[in-house]
Amino acid sequence: MVSPPPGAAAAAARLCFGPGPRPLMGSQGHPGPPGNGGPGEGEGGEARKLQEGRVARGKRRKGKGKAGAGKGGRGSGAEGKPGLQKAKETAGLGAEAGARAGPGEEGEGGGSVEEGARGFVRGDEGSAGEGKEARGRGDGKKAEWRVRPGRREDARPGRAQGRGSQAWGCIAGAGAAGVAMAAAAEEEEEEEEEEAAAREPAGRPAAGPALLRLPEELLLLICSYLDMRALGRLAQVCRWLRRFTSCDLLWRRIARASLNSGFTRLGTDLMASVPVKERVKVSQNWRLGRCREGILLKWRCSQMPWMQLEGDSLYISQANFILAYQFRPDGASLNRRPLGVFAGHDEDVCHFVLANSHIISAGGDGKIGVHKIHSTFTVKYSAHEQEVNCVDCRGGIIVSGSRDRTAKVWPLASGRLGQCLHTIQTEDRVWSIAISPVLGSFVTGTACCGHFSPLRIWDLNSGQLMTHLGSDFPPGAGVLDVMYESPSTLLSCGYDTYVRYWDLRASVRKCVMEWEEPHDSTLYCLQTDGNHLLATGSSYYGVVRLWDRRQRACLHAFPLTSTPLSSPVYCLRFTTKHLYAALSYNLHVLDFQSP
Repeated sequence: MVSPPPGAAAAAARLCFGPGPRPLMGSQGHPGPPGNGGPGEGEGGEARKLQEGRVARGKRRKGKGKAGAGKGGRGSGAEGKPGLQKAKETAGLGAEAGARAGPGEEGEGGGSVEEGARGFVRGDEGSAGEGKEARGRGDGKKAEWRVRPGRREDARPGRAQGRGSQAWGCIAGAGAAGVAMAAAAEEEEEEEEEEAAAREPAGRPAAGPALLRLPEELLLLICSYLDMRALGRLAQVCRWLRRFTSCDLLWRRIARASLNSGFTRLGTDLMASVPVKERVKVSQNWRLGRCREGILLKWRCSQMPWMQLEGDSLYISQANFILAYQFRPDGASLNRRPLGVFAGHDEDVCHFVLANSHIISAGGDGKIGVHKIHSTFTVKYSAHEQEVNCVDCRGGIIVSGSRDRTAKVWPLASGRLGQCLHTIQTEDRVWSIAISPVLGSFVTGTACCGHFSPLRIWDLNSGQLMTHLGSDFPPGAGVLDVMYESPSTLLSCGYDTYVRYWDLRASVRKCVMEWEEPHDSTLYCLQTDGNHLLATGSSYYGVVRLWDRRQRACLHAFPLTSTPLSSPVYCLRFTTKHLYAALSYNLHVLDFQSP
């Protein structure tokens, strides 16, 4: 924008507003610089003190803007445009001051409401320089309204320059409508700046309590002693602390003490891709028993289904088929169309496992089936004389147990399928079987109809008996489910209504911990998170029970069927967010993520 000549502006101002007041005299008798309230050549001590006070207050408000050099010194008008009404009230004063000051003078932001008001009074007394401050009265209010704690708003030199040329704009024909439009545009610009600041990531506060100025390593150490509730309250202080307290290192200790948070007893993180804080939140629902029940699948006739989970897929047996379904993103529902159907047995599938991209199934026809998950390859071979009740596979080795009172060892290699490595006479019906994680042995759970323990451990390489667990089982206390938790610890449950925890390093004669089913119901299946949570399925009314292994009493019980449709829980599996239970007629889900 081209500024008008100084003489033309002064002449035009005199024509519009009449002669202005006499200029102030400096301490040496020389006139001070017109149109600015700043320190000029020969300025008195009072004006200098007033200016120093303004500068100090401007620094405290952190609103100091860039200043342009004028003819006689630096201005100190307040930043911000006044409103429409304020602009009408101060238009005459601003135009008169601008005409005397001449074009090209620029002010410096940083004034306040008090400074603007004081300048307005002095303008009435005849000070041309402080008359320019009077025009900043409304500006100071605007600037003070725009101040936010912890936020710095830099002034724009263009605003000060625009105020210096208000008189020329008045003569050129800019009226009240233009001032109102400019104020509205500025308010829109301020709103956009606030929205942009809200979208920016929270930075570390520059000022505040001494706690926030500590090094992050030391702050992490301090916060590591806080419990879950204290960390949650600390996250509500500011955005930076909310982001800081979301660090996985702070929640790892809490998660290891929580139920089903994805950490094993040894501290291994099984779900590293999920933030630990989110898992701890869901863990509180498991502890309090808050969940939402739903039904994923239904079938018309009674079944004895078995189930396995792998990634976002669910595999479940129905009659002589195994069907694969894909979970929807919420994990609480399934796509109705199955991904695959695996067949091959002439009778119902009793049990199956997933290993090395294969499905190894045991059928009531006495056969073992081997299916490749991602192809149509299927092999089945005769394994036992009667139904195969259980099967397990690890490290390329298959073990199976049957009603014919034998357990057998098979290779998984494609060229040796169906070649029996060892046949073990268990002298009792085998209901459950599991291979040790170190592949040196396997355990069988039998019907306990003889004079020996139903839990026995066998050498995987030679097939010889290594040891038996427990010595006080009553007759008929058959073991229906058994699983290794580590190479030296395992869990078992069955007809005697107890869940037992065995530690081979402590004793093989007595379990180290046991939990009794409160209603004396047979326990068909169990599952553990590898740490503190234990889930069991009962024989009546589809009752699923949750246990905290640090206490003996049951934590929560969820009956999934009513009296007319009473059914055992044949199989159950869970993740950190959902629990799935297979009953005679339905596949149920308990959603702990969004109860």
